[in-house]
Amino acid sequence: MVTAPPESPQSGPDYRDPDPVSITAAGHSFTFYPHGQDRLAALIALIESAKASLRVFYYLFDSDGSGTRVRDALIAAAQRGVQVELIVDAFGNDAGAPFFEPLIAAGGTFALFGPRWGTRYLVRNHQKFAIADEGAVMTGGANVSDHYFASPADNGWCDLSVQIEGPVVEQFTRWFGLLREWVAGEAEGRTRRLRALRDIVRAWDGGDGPVRLLVGGPLVRRGHWAWVLRQDLVSATRLDTVSAYFSPPRSFRRLFARIGRRGSARMIMPGKSDIAAAIDMARLLYGKLLRARIRLFEFGPCKLHMKLLVVDDVSYVGSANLDKRSFRINVELMVRIADPEVAAALRKVIDHLEAASEPITPAWYARHSTLLARMRWRIAYWLNLADYRISAAGTR
Repeated sequence: MVTAPPESPQSGPDYRDPDPVSITAAGHSFTFYPHGQDRLAALIALIESAKASLRVFYYLFDSDGSGTRVRDALIAAAQRGVQVELIVDAFGNDAGAPFFEPLIAAGGTFALFGPRWGTRYLVRNHQKFAIADEGAVMTGGANVSDHYFASPADNGWCDLSVQIEGPVVEQFTRWFGLLREWVAGEAEGRTRRLRALRDIVRAWDGGDGPVRLLVGGPLVRRGHWAWVLRQDLVSATRLDTVSAYFSPPRSFRRLFARIGRRGSARMIMPGKSDIAAAIDMARLLYGKLLRARIRLFEFGPCKLHMKLLVVDDVSYVGSANLDKRSFRINVELMVRIADPEVAAALRKVIDHLEAASEPITPAWYARHSTLLARMRWRIAYWLNLADYRISAAGTR
């Protein structure tokens, strides 16, 4: 069952995000939230609904209006007796540790995912999810900050979150427990913690059902979310993607090209971003993608942060971009949904974005790919393994 399909998009300053899309499929209930204010309202409602437990894990948490609302909702939950556990990536903790002291005072717990200097430093927890009472989870690309909840007209970012009820929530609960244990060990200064993190990711089993929680982590290949994606791509004839950061390994670019040549492939890229390098590194790869008959578009109404892949009848929604950090370094999660109804609904969301995007044609590429531009694009591409917020040279 599908409700509230996306409305027709507007272009330019009149662009509006699609309305929520609710689907019951594959033994689960899904509600997808492309609109920022809907995401924030749903997250607050999920927190307020909790009666026994809240397990929350985010990359970025800000102390702005939205961050304060979410924190205060967590405090209220702790005060009414809910067990509240919050973990935030140390690099993405824009709010600062003192911001969360009232949560601790209310009886909740707060911890930082923070690998130390050395080989572990560039590893980020890039995941975003909140679990209420082990019965419902909200996940996707959006962090806790005004940027991710405002409308496009108010400089909000185009993103996607999904609230899920069903058996996969148990996988999220189990995954949170493993991450909580690793974070505790890191705080205690135990040795060889990067290896322990790799082992957790490598040993993860998301099951074999139609809805699976797939994860990824530093220097892990087999069992990684991208390992499963590769298997889906090998025989696929249709591919639709939205990715805020695009610099996949060469082996995946070849798989994308094969789909473009034998079937249909469409990719929505950022026309606006918080980091200019995100646009540049994607543009470096446009030439070969166009030659493989892949249809390319740059989304321009607002900054793009969405992570959405649809391969034939299989959809991937979560925190991972199609870039080297998400494939090889960050701790990521993607929910894999094997269901044609979900795939069709999410393709309508991509249709909405395409209608508000600029087509990237061979003629467009010939005009823009000057020697100076290609040099800039290549520099951005090779810098992308560093954290984007470091390589952004001061940009947000």
